[in-house]
Amino acid sequence: MTNAQAKHSSISAPLSVTGIHKKYGDHVVLDDVSLELNAGEIFGLIGLNGVGKTTLIKIMLDLAKADAGTIHLSGEASTDVSSRRHISYLPEKFQPSRYLRGFEYLSLSLSYYGKKLDRAEAEAMAIALDLDPKALARKVGSYSKGMGQKLGLVGAFLIDQPFLVLDEPMSGLDPRARIHLKQMMLKMKAAGKTLFFSSHILADLDEICDRVGVIHATKLSYIGTPSGMRESYKETSLEKAFLRAINMTT
Repeated sequence: MTNAQAKHSSISAPLSVTGIHKKYGDHVVLDDVSLELNAGEIFGLIGLNGVGKTTLIKIMLDLAKADAGTIHLSGEASTDVSSRRHISYLPEKFQPSRYLRGFEYLSLSLSYYGKKLDRAEAEAMAIALDLDPKALARKVGSYSKGMGQKLGLVGAFLIDQPFLVLDEPMSGLDPRARIHLKQMMLKMKAAGKTLFFSSHILADLDEICDRVGVIHATKLSYIGTPSGMRESYKETSLEKAFLRAINMTT
């Protein structure tokens, strides 16, 4: 590949991260982090608590500023507001206003993209994500943590954008709900969408991700397929491979 071809590939990718550096005071969180997503893949970001996964996601979406480096979203600088028009985002610790009803939250979320809520479609998506559709008529304040997370996921998928960024989407979900979510993520991939998500549940990443990235000690220590990671660290499970990866970089 020529330099010009490489540059074009990097710019046109759904996500291109180049040389990101971020510190808080004297504490370096990210140091020269680079990665590029392929269109139509599911990419999982792995790391211990506090290593910078959410910080990286916030920088991607211009919710935090990097000290150095650049990020492009489908060819546009992430610092341009317009670059985020094709992204659907579910933040970590998602919690909508407790005074909104489920349908009201979904209607508000869709309105930001110039879309209107189809209640039948919302109910079908709720069922697909293991949320009782009757809950959509109730106030969010009556929801459990898991129900609130499912509502956020319903909204993220209903927005129907080509690039989904999900920060800890499995948080608060029971095993059945996680199965439903994984099925929905694979369905989104089959429809040609690109998904980037972080998770502590490595078995789920192993099952659905095309590639994973391990972030540890300010660096991305591994980027590749789950099977390649297991092979690289000579382990039979992604959990054990992850432990070996972080021990080698500590």
